[in-house]
Amino acid sequence: MTAIPVPVARRRPLQSTLSDADLMPLAKIGDEPAIRAIIQRHNQRLFRTARAVIRNDAEAEDVVQASYIKAFINLATFRGEAELSTWLTRITLNEALGRVRARKNTTGLEEIDMQATSASGQIVQFPSSTTDPETELSRSQARHLLEQAVDELPDDFRTIFVLRDVEGMSTNEAASYLGIRAETAKTRLHRARKMMRQSIEKQLSGAFSALFPFDGARCAFMADRVVAALTHKTS
Repeated sequence: MTAIPVPVARRRPLQSTLSDADLMPLAKIGDEPAIRAIIQRHNQRLFRTARAVIRNDAEAEDVVQASYIKAFINLATFRGEAELSTWLTRITLNEALGRVRARKNTTGLEEIDMQATSASGQIVQFPSSTTDPETELSRSQARHLLEQAVDELPDDFRTIFVLRDVEGMSTNEAASYLGIRAETAKTRLHRARKMMRQSIEKQLSGAFSALFPFDGARCAFMADRVVAALTHKTS
């Protein structure tokens, strides 16, 4: 008896494993898993970009949502001449800056004339997992301190700082996103880092006197130890 061959169903690859180039054709025909994969892949960068301009979490989320909608509606205009992340970031920047301009709350800083000096930057990263509540509290407090300092930066300084030092873009890449010269980006970044240091030092200055505390029970216990040691020596 001859077996009847049964066609084997072809498994569709997980969208999260596909590159942006592979996801784009699927997204253009309205494939929901592909659209979701694109959104999840680029959420953090777009939120940070919007947040740097808007300085409000809820409104930054609105900006990101509006940017995604605009991008997916206009996918046919995406020619692949730039990376998808670049295209989405520019849409988000334009959306965020447009809202700020609508509020008439922008600061013109295009013509800053100062000598840019080199400064080393470091990407701020916070691990997703923690070992205990005390560690999580410390990280939360540090994150709040940094976010407050970033929020206090002038608009254009804040944006270049987030793109460069938080998102880890190169200076040239960040400058291209913002439509400014690399020299201007370096100048703003130098100023932003300096203002960040000053802001953090100001917030922490009142806490320096409380560093390495040795009081209360610890102090009393030390006295007990010394007295006990002296009693043992003289007995």
